[in-house]
Amino acid sequence: MAERDRRRDASSRLDQPREARRRVVRLPSFSQETFGRWSEAFARFMGTAQFLIGMTVFVAVWLAWNTWAPESAQFDPRSLNYTLLTLILSLQASYAAPLILLAQNRQADRDRVALEQDRARDERNLADTEFLTREVAALRHAMRDAATRDFVRSELRSLLDELEDRGLEVRRRDDADTARTDGDASKDKAAT
Repeated sequence: MAERDRRRDASSRLDQPREARRRVVRLPSFSQETFGRWSEAFARFMGTAQFLIGMTVFVAVWLAWNTWAPESAQFDPRSLNYTLLTLILSLQASYAAPLILLAQNRQADRDRVALEQDRARDERNLADTEFLTREVAALRHAMRDAATRDFVRSELRSLLDELEDRGLEVRRRDDADTARTDGDASKDKAAT
């Protein structure tokens, strides 16, 4: 209560400046995303043939009406150089330009994000490729020390040939031994 009285006394004094009161004005809040989507839709519509044809028809009808209609029915007479039409087109252009720029900025942001994602994906692919290259090189290096199928086959062939040669030698010895034994046995028979 005393504070309010002190303020009232201070505000009634002429040698003291008034305290500024803050007035709270609530502006309607807009979602940036919603407004951005709306501006993109507007910019997209303005770039269509439908808009251009509609605008051309609108201006042609406006000019025809205000040129050839009775002077009492004209609302933007030719004598005033179509001032209202000029004002409307200027107003439309003054709103269209920032909205188109906003739509372009949003598209540039999306392109930048897509480019960053592509770059990250390319870096991952490069890292994966380098890893696989190192793995293949390590496998090739390890395969130099390991026996290949052709090497194993050639070794088996040489071992088989060696065994066959030994087998032939053993058979020859056996045949020779048999022949010797048969010869000794026939000599023994002949001697008896």
